[in-house]
Amino acid sequence: MTPRRAERARDERHFSRTLPRALGKALSRALGKALSKAFGKATRRTNQLRRGAVLVLLAAAVTACRQDMHDQPKYRPLRGSDIFADKRSARPFVPGTVARGTLREDTVLYTGKIGNDFVTEIPVAVTAELLARGQTQFQVFCSPCHGRTGRGDGMIVQRGFKKPSSYHVDRLRQMPIGYFYDVITNGFAAMSDYSAQVPPPDRWAIAAYVRTLQYSQYAPAADVPADKRPELDASLAAAPAPEHHR
Repeated sequence: MTPRRAERARDERHFSRTLPRALGKALSRALGKALSKAFGKATRRTNQLRRGAVLVLLAAAVTACRQDMHDQPKYRPLRGSDIFADKRSARPFVPGTVARGTLREDTVLYTGKIGNDFVTEIPVAVTAELLARGQTQFQVFCSPCHGRTGRGDGMIVQRGFKKPSSYHVDRLRQMPIGYFYDVITNGFAAMSDYSAQVPPPDRWAIAAYVRTLQYSQYAPAADVPADKRPELDASLAAAPAPEHHR
């Protein structure tokens, strides 16, 4: 046998001895990993089931604790009662009871009237802040119909709604300030009331701003400072004719 063949024979014998051991180790490692993974999933699944069972038991316990509150003795609306002589479970208010925030002792402030007559003077201090608030509220609630200048040409009117009267007609310019407060409170003709949307202080603010709009269209020229007269003349030339109809 030549030296080369002898060397090859030795390699083949070595390979035949080491291959089974290497395959055995590889298979053992693979099998071990597979079993570990399978048992790990089973263990996690078992832990999840245990946690779920604990949560269900806790929820059942909490529900059981609250059941007495659900089943407590109580009266449903308009149900009768044998406890009171009038057989009503809902008790009337104690005479003279006034809910918080609903006291209306100042009738002028909350109605805009003295008896049956509208007040002619606003019952709150007229300040720049009040007029600014009135402008804001007017543009929110009033301008959709009345327009920003009070001519009754708001966007809703332009789209087909009935046109309200202009604030600048003689009839409304001569109305007492309390009239505008009353209309906001109770509505008028096709206009619904805004008592739920606009609180009394804001109603007076809007009424004061309406007076400002009216004054802006009919203010005496003598009230305009001399240095502003050219601006006034230019604006009058571009303005529409005043509305004198009734």
